[in-house]
Amino acid sequence: MHARAMDRLGRTDRRSWLGRLRDAVDALVKSSPSRFAILVFAALILLFTLLFSLPIARAGSGSGAPLHDAFFTAVSVICVTGLATVDMATYWSPFGNALVFIGVNIGGVGVLTLASILGFVISRRLGLRAKLIAASDTNPSRIHVGPVAERQAVRLGEVGGLLATVAITALVIELAIAVAMIPSMLRAGYDWFHSIWYSFYYSAMAFTNTGFSPNPGGMAPFEHDYWMQTLLMIGVFVGSLGFPVIFALARSWRTPRRWSLHVKLTITTTVILFVLGAGMFLLLEYNNPRTYGQLDAGPTVFQSLFMSAMTRSGGFATIDMHDLNGSSLLVSDMLMFIGGGSASTAGGIKVTTLAVLFLAAFAEARGAPAMEAFGRRIPRDMLRLSVSVVLWGATIVAVSSIAILQITKEPFDYVLFDVISAFATCGLSTGLTAELPPAGVYVMGATMFLGRVGTVTFAAALAASQRRQLYRRPEERPIVG
Repeated sequence: MHARAMDRLGRTDRRSWLGRLRDAVDALVKSSPSRFAILVFAALILLFTLLFSLPIARAGSGSGAPLHDAFFTAVSVICVTGLATVDMATYWSPFGNALVFIGVNIGGVGVLTLASILGFVISRRLGLRAKLIAASDTNPSRIHVGPVAERQAVRLGEVGGLLATVAITALVIELAIAVAMIPSMLRAGYDWFHSIWYSFYYSAMAFTNTGFSPNPGGMAPFEHDYWMQTLLMIGVFVGSLGFPVIFALARSWRTPRRWSLHVKLTITTTVILFVLGAGMFLLLEYNNPRTYGQLDAGPTVFQSLFMSAMTRSGGFATIDMHDLNGSSLLVSDMLMFIGGGSASTAGGIKVTTLAVLFLAAFAEARGAPAMEAFGRRIPRDMLRLSVSVVLWGATIVAVSSIAILQITKEPFDYVLFDVISAFATCGLSTGLTAELPPAGVYVMGATMFLGRVGTVTFAAALAASQRRQLYRRPEERPIVG
């Protein structure tokens, strides 16, 4: 009898302990979702830094990786960047490569899930009217009848389903791409074991927009394998759209009129940037003997498309970045800085941020009272949020570039390229990152972390901190321009 009472007491204590922990986490998420996001990613980076520092993670050595290399690799993996200070194909042991594979999937899918959680938490903070507008505007089922509470329940009920299907969707996409890659691996001369392992590795790196290569030589064995490069482009393109867009396309790809404004803006802006980027690379590099100058017309067009997709956040390359013309490096900087879609595995300021800025400029040029797109009016607070995100990103890039320039004394265009690649979690490099001293490694690591977590949490913090003001101050216009 006494033993059963003690057992019940122990279970009660455990439940109360778990309950207190759950309440503490819930309070943190509700009070400061941005702080919660930073803590989650910082904890993951610390854990993987410790794991990469273990001797078992390093190949051919009885000692672990230096702290700065372990830290940088952990940040690059969790933030799905793709930059490296070591040769990823030979430096790490099978255990280390397994950490990379697991880490990019945690980092990529974790960002999607975290972004959805942040959006949900923020929506709960908004007023009732804003909630109902969000529900009716983004509800894929477009239920316009029935009670207001029913419409809201439909939308809120979908949140759990969205979060539950993120990992499954990522797994299915990566599996499909990996299976399609196996013939290319076999043609490259790898045995079945390495062909399967490399295929799954490349597939995960493509969908998560990371850009690591598991094989010595990287993309060199696939320089003329257009099937392999096409699969990489598909993986990068789908991953950069963002899970909300993937979810909408999977449910209503035959009825574009039912897509939300976010889906339409993301797809439209992504396609425009993809085509314009390819056109710019074709124009600027077709006569460069170090890149596309020795190729025929067809391969030149294809490689321009490949380069345009990878500079958005993919990180794979069939040429050396330092061989690009200065003008092409600048185009790459702009594409990397923009990045991919919101709540995606891509980085940058996001394509919808750019779309809102251009819509605001067009509305101002026409003298229109509001921003409009696809028959919808965009509230003006979205413009304030977009400007804030761009300024936040530009500040990170500027400060990091100044620090790296001072540390390395390297040419500005190479430094700017690698810094933007770190901020936008792209992974392309001119070779500068691999040669950085420890001080520069930590600066680039901080840049990757701020670029990956900063833009999402900064936008979330701004949106969540909006409050109703019951008075308005006198208006006065400064001189602008």
